[in-house]
Amino acid sequence: MGRKQQHIRETKTAGMKGVDKIVGGAVPAVVEEISGRTGFRGELTQVKVRVLQGSDKGKLIRRNVKGPVRLRDVLMLRETQIEARRIRTKVMKGAFT
Repeated sequence: MGRKQQHIRETKTAGMKGVDKIVGGAVPAVVEEISGRTGFRGELTQVKVRVLQGSDKGKLIRRNVKGPVRLRDVLMLRETQIEARRIRTKVMKGAFT
């Protein structure tokens, strides 16, 4: 019986969206402000972080974090280009109400 060879497709890295931002590795950022809770059930915490290394060093960005987080925690961000949308409502769930 004949054996079928598996064809491996080569993927273009230049055409893939967002790959160049993630390839550099994780970037540390320190939590400076806790804005509030967000998500459908309040499972996310919106925080402002200051990037400590990389091309965006010193930049203050807003991110959504899942899990417990406190002030002065260091988060490892996979990318620093995308910022979370601001929470508009005053009703917040969780410990920050």
